[in-house]
Amino acid sequence: MAEKATAGLRNEGALANPKSHLGSVCLLFLRLGATAFGGPAVYIAMMRDEVVSRRRWLTDGQFLDLLGATNIIPGPNATEMAIHLGRVRAGWRGLVLSGLAFTAPATLITLVFAWAYVRFGSTPELGWVLYGIKPIVICVMVQAIWGLGRTTVRKPTLLAVGAGVLALYALGVNEIVLLFGAAAIVMLAANLRRLVSRSPVVLPLGLKAAGWSKVAALTASAGAAGAASFSLSQMFLTFLKIGSLLYGSGYVLLTFLRADFVDRLGWLTQQQLLDAVAAGQVTPGPLLSTATFIGYLLGSWQGALVATAGVFLPSFLFVAVSGPLLPHVRQWSWTAAFIDGVSVAALALMAGVSWQLARSAIVDPPTVGIAALGALGLLRFGLNSTWLVVLGALIGVAYKAVAG
Repeated sequence: MAEKATAGLRNEGALANPKSHLGSVCLLFLRLGATAFGGPAVYIAMMRDEVVSRRRWLTDGQFLDLLGATNIIPGPNATEMAIHLGRVRAGWRGLVLSGLAFTAPATLITLVFAWAYVRFGSTPELGWVLYGIKPIVICVMVQAIWGLGRTTVRKPTLLAVGAGVLALYALGVNEIVLLFGAAAIVMLAANLRRLVSRSPVVLPLGLKAAGWSKVAALTASAGAAGAASFSLSQMFLTFLKIGSLLYGSGYVLLTFLRADFVDRLGWLTQQQLLDAVAAGQVTPGPLLSTATFIGYLLGSWQGALVATAGVFLPSFLFVAVSGPLLPHVRQWSWTAAFIDGVSVAALALMAGVSWQLARSAIVDPPTVGIAALGALGLLRFGLNSTWLVVLGALIGVAYKAVAG
């Protein structure tokens, strides 16, 4: 089905004159990037409404094939979906413009927030705004973990692997080792019978194991390096690595940010990290715009540009290289199991970092009450997370006014 759908995408005439579609592609994703609130699932639903229901660029089957492709490769699903749709509609230029248009609003708004944070962040007023926002952010993260878990953890094996990853993360094991280790375990468990019956598979797996040992050694040495002096090049490479390994959801970004910028490099405090996440949460578009905020904190305008380019560049490259091939990948049991393992590990890492950040955000009775209010709004009434974030900010300011 995937092969036929992809062929249909190429032959429908949508690419008959790609240049003529560049304007509509750019305007559509610029508008979506400026108005999409609520998380990746909401963004993708808005894209489907526009390109399938309203504009009829694709059929539902073709849209689902592309959506499945985004789950195979690392990176933010909504951003990669925008890039895929731009490529299908307007060719390689559409690939670039759709991604830039979708990410530009969040990047620019987050940049303004970062400037205001650096200039006014030490003032009590902004401090109380963030005081009210952070518990809501924790609630949004927990909701995302719950929603993803219901679709990701479908088998006892995956549940056991996820629990093991969470326990090892709590003990301080490197998150990259955990991601790929879990993927290897699930891949081997799902294909054990085939592995035993087909001996030629053993050699490639041995080669992969040898390569994996090198990756583990490199990440372990990176973890032992300790705090380092700031440099733009190292920040770019760190965000490039994060963008290349990000699976599951934009919220998994928090795991990598904490491990790299708080623990290993020592460039950020946990408080600054949570502030950066809060800024990314209140802006439309992808949560990866948090990188822009961190880049500005560390390196002003140049740092913001370098960080943003580093974290988003892998998504463009992955879609460009794998777009024509990915619809076939889920049909192979080895790669399908690999992605299942990565997904459940990413979910466990999200749970671990959520607990750590919650300890910094929910610190007294008022923040407990704000968190409870956020949970009620999300779970009972299904309120948009953006409005809850605004409500949290207002409560923080009101509490400051009353408390004096």
